[in-house]
Amino acid sequence: MSICIATGEREGRRKRWARLVTALLFLVVCLCWGTTWLGIKIAVESVPPLAASGLRFLIAFPLFLLFATVRGEPIFFPRQHRVFFVFVTLGYFSVPFYLLNYGEQYVASGLTALLFSTMPVFILIFSALLLKDRIFLSQITGIAIGFGSLFMILKSQGLHLDYSELLGVVAIVAAAIMHALVYVITKQRGADIGVITFNTLPIGIAGLGLFAAGLLIERPDLSAISTRSWAALAYLGLAASVGGFIVYFFLLKRLSPVALSFVFIIFPVFAVVIGAWYEGTTISRDLIGFTALLLTGFAISKLPAERLMESS
Repeated sequence: MSICIATGEREGRRKRWARLVTALLFLVVCLCWGTTWLGIKIAVESVPPLAASGLRFLIAFPLFLLFATVRGEPIFFPRQHRVFFVFVTLGYFSVPFYLLNYGEQYVASGLTALLFSTMPVFILIFSALLLKDRIFLSQITGIAIGFGSLFMILKSQGLHLDYSELLGVVAIVAAAIMHALVYVITKQRGADIGVITFNTLPIGIAGLGLFAAGLLIERPDLSAISTRSWAALAYLGLAASVGGFIVYFFLLKRLSPVALSFVFIIFPVFAVVIGAWYEGTTISRDLIGFTALLLTGFAISKLPAERLMESS
């Protein structure tokens, strides 16, 4: 009897430690992705957006390649997915990350994160249009609350949306829309492609293409890149991209997709707080209130009440 009790206690401790590790890793992903936006903001201080996007991926690519080699994963897409490979390289990595870097030249890092947090909503919309998934009334309500709150955030932050600011906001939202479309198309046509394969070669080619385009179009003076921008690029390439990816991949096996998707609800909070600290701005009560309302609306869109009642 005592042996059984001791075994049960050890098993209980093991499960508690496993839950604690999972919670800590979830926090790590939120922190990694929450600080990404400040990293982009610092990078584009002295590096033009095309070159900055390319350098980030070129820094990340060798580690992704090493990760693929260690795990024995292929880096090439299957032959029948060649067109899809081009679509992912352009539609997920190249164009959206350039748009994010471009947008952060004119928009605060915390606000950028809030704008990008609309991405799961666009996933919902594309899933309904392309996959014929059902949209519930409570989800529509959540979307309306979220976008209404986002409008009030833009207004409360004093963005008058002149030409530059408007283009920055449009660029960031366009990046969120493109990412959402790629996620849905991937579910439809690329479900058989491993996560490592999906990321490795597209990151390398996107990095090379973006950097080459930057050299031709932006003609950056690499010697003029500040130490802070180099540090930000290294952080984006090594920690935010590779580190965040590895931990997220680890958590995919330990959390349900719904639970893990709440990373997209939590990381904007970190981004707003960290961005305000770095940029020396105060977080107003209006911003706190509207941000809470925005994230609540998007959370409702992810957990429709009707589906929860059906499952119960």
